[in-house]
Amino acid sequence: MEHYLDNSATTRVSPGAAQKVMRMMTENYANPSSLYSLGIRAEEEQERARKSIARALSAEPEEIYFTSGGTEANNLAVLGAARLMKKRGNKIVTTAVEHSSVYETVKHLGENGFEIVYIKPGADGNFSAESFFEAIDERTVLVSAMYVNNETGAILPVEKLRKIIELKRSPALLHSDCVQAFCKLPLRMKSMGLDLASVSGHKIHAPKGVGALYVRKGVRIKPIHFGGEQEKKLRPGTEALPLIAGFGEAVKEAAVAENYAVAERLGRYLRDKLANIEGVYVNSPDNAIPYILNFSVEGIRSETMLHFLAEREVYVSSGSACAKGKPSHVLSAMGLSRDLADSALRVSFCEFNTEEDIDALLEGISEGQRTLIRKR
Repeated sequence: MEHYLDNSATTRVSPGAAQKVMRMMTENYANPSSLYSLGIRAEEEQERARKSIARALSAEPEEIYFTSGGTEANNLAVLGAARLMKKRGNKIVTTAVEHSSVYETVKHLGENGFEIVYIKPGADGNFSAESFFEAIDERTVLVSAMYVNNETGAILPVEKLRKIIELKRSPALLHSDCVQAFCKLPLRMKSMGLDLASVSGHKIHAPKGVGALYVRKGVRIKPIHFGGEQEKKLRPGTEALPLIAGFGEAVKEAAVAENYAVAERLGRYLRDKLANIEGVYVNSPDNAIPYILNFSVEGIRSETMLHFLAEREVYVSSGSACAKGKPSHVLSAMGLSRDLADSALRVSFCEFNTEEDIDALLEGISEGQRTLIRKR
């Protein structure tokens, strides 16, 4: 029996979203930019999806721009904002635990004239708003901080950053990678003070290959692609309408409060069980989002345990799927020892997981401790 516990890497597409994708590919298949009736029908479906995503973000439909996923949305937000704002300053404040699509993009800007300040977490994985206050100044043109860390589940103080930017009289635009928070926590763009926010479809039971960028009304950023009028020229190119429609359907299906309660119950169950296993150390903060739990099994490398569990049809990850096995910069930023970082595993839930999945994981970990350590 399969026990899939890697939902922060990707989720199974919901039947409703899959059916919507199929209908769009075989029935409502016209180009949404076409001016005849079939094209208008396609555009109407696209706008329904846009409204669905806007509603989930407490935003306006015209503030939503479709992309190919969270990575492109993050690239567009960071590069587009930095290139527009560079005449007003050259400082970017971000964190040392960002997803690689922000981390590497900011690194690129640092190699091209921008000053980058990386805010580090404490040893428990949490961040203090005071660290951002000290870093942000009148030369800061962009602040980019993820809402939920994809490896530890830590919740960052994003909602305090707008006030800090204003207090420091900074011209900075505020961006947040909300991929791991979208449809898991209530997100209200205006009250959070965000100018830009990135979300992705395949983390919430929509297909891979679709995401969106929220751009607050009145905010301008520069495009990074050129060649068409789609998405108000900010993200040109024929929209992937089947994926967009599937994305909209998955968002409509999401029951935020009910699903959170499931994750909370499962997260507590796993934490309580792990506390009784010698040699296991939890790396996620106590106040992390319950969907994600990062822990280390002392003495067993992550990759070894991961494959050992996979042979038993228990599927977890050793960190961000985008890192493909490279050492975690997130755990390093927390100051975790090399041994614990090298043995870290990430479990991530969705509403379809059960205690039986966790029991299978725990059985696999215990068996691994008995057999793999002896083989070293």
